[in-house]
Order: sequence, then structure tokens, then C-alpha cells
Amino acid sequence: MILSFFDQFASPSLLGIPLVFLATLFPALLLPTPDNRWISNRLSTLQSWLLLSVTKQLMIPLDKKGHKWALILMSLLTLLLTINLLGLLPYTFTPTTQLSMNMALAFPLWLATLLTGLRNQPSASLAHLLPEGTPTPLIPALILIETTSLLIRPLALGVRLTANLTAGHLLIQLISTATTVLSFTMPAVSLLTLTVLLLLTILEVAVALIQAYVFVLLLSLYLQENI
Repeated sequence: MILSFFDQFASPSLLGIPLVFLATLFPALLLPTPDNRWISNRLSTLQSWLLLSVTKQLMIPLDKKGHKWALILMSLLTLLLTINLLGLLPYTFTPTTQLSMNMALAFPLWLATLLTGLRNQPSASLAHLLPEGTPTPLIPALILIETTSLLIRPLALGVRLTANLTAGHLLIQLISTATTVLSFTMPAVSLLTLTVLLLLTILEVAVALIQAYVFVLLLSLYLQENI
């Protein structure tokens, strides 16, 4: 059976049962859970400090009405971080390389921010579709352009996360295959490709962290416009 490089993005299954749900929830089991003691261990303390620092960073641009979203945004950030990082391990599956999952995360949250703005301040939300001082002949075209840019936001969120992770996984697959093939014929070149592979893996760890943060940061910015 001949496999292609894109088979790593196929949804895994066992006895015909999809394992995407398991691949999505399993990384959360690796997080340390707080115990009942007054003094937590170092890992739990570090986790709490990181979550608190990132929460403060995300909530700074928002007013008190937006602070209600802190739990949702931080839960989403934790989910994306664990899935992206665990997907870099060999023989694992990364659910966030699937556009369907990313859109399932992006579209409802974007729609929630939009409906929040339409409910709380409908005039201000609709005013974003037409910049102040626009010449009268350009009003229909600008409304159409702004509406399109508004509706394309969830697609941009999902495609950005999918494309970055898919490209990184493909590069790692290609370079690792070249390293294995060249190890018998040209060891010196194989050593060079192995060095590139290690550097690319470090870069992909950074990409996994940054893309998860950017996904949540953009949602918080969309929320800022609508509260």
C-alpha cells in the first residue's frame, strides 16, 4: 500500500470508529490538576501563573463587560495549545489541521461576538460598516466591502490556523523522509538535513504556541469592537 504525505492528516479511526474526539480530549488529561492542599506543587503553580498572566494580557483591552469571556477564551487557548503541541509528537494526530474543526471553533465564537454587539449597541455595530465622512457615491460599495470583510473573519481564523499547522507538518515530514533516505547514501548531507529538521521542529513548537494565541487574541479583538 502506497501512502502519501497527506495521509497524516486523515482522520484516524479504529474498527470504523473515528478517534478525533479522543484526540481532542486526551491532551487535557495531561494537564496537572490542583489538589486540596494549601500549597500547590511547582507544576500547578507554574500553570496557574501562566494562565493568570495570559488572562490579564487578553483582558487589558476589554472593559468589565468583556471580562465575562475570560473563561471561554482561556479554555479555548488551553485546548488549542495542548492539541497543537501534542500533535508534534510522532504517531499522533493533530485535530487542528482539519479546517472543519477550526471553523467549528471560529464561527460560533465570532457569531457570538457579533450578536453581542448587535444586542448591546446596534447603532455602533452597524456604524462599522460605513466609515464616517464617506462620499455618497461610494456608500453602496463600501457597505458591501465592509460586510464582506466582516463575514470573512471566521474563515480567515480557521484557514490561518489550518494552513500554518499543515505547512509545518508537511515540511517536517518531507525533511525527515529526506534524512532517512540520505542516511545510507550521503551521510554528510543527511546530517545537514537532520540539523535543519531539529531547527524546524523548534520553529514548529513556536508556531503551535503563537497560532493558538493569535486565534484567541483575534477573537478578543472582535469582542472589543462589539462591547
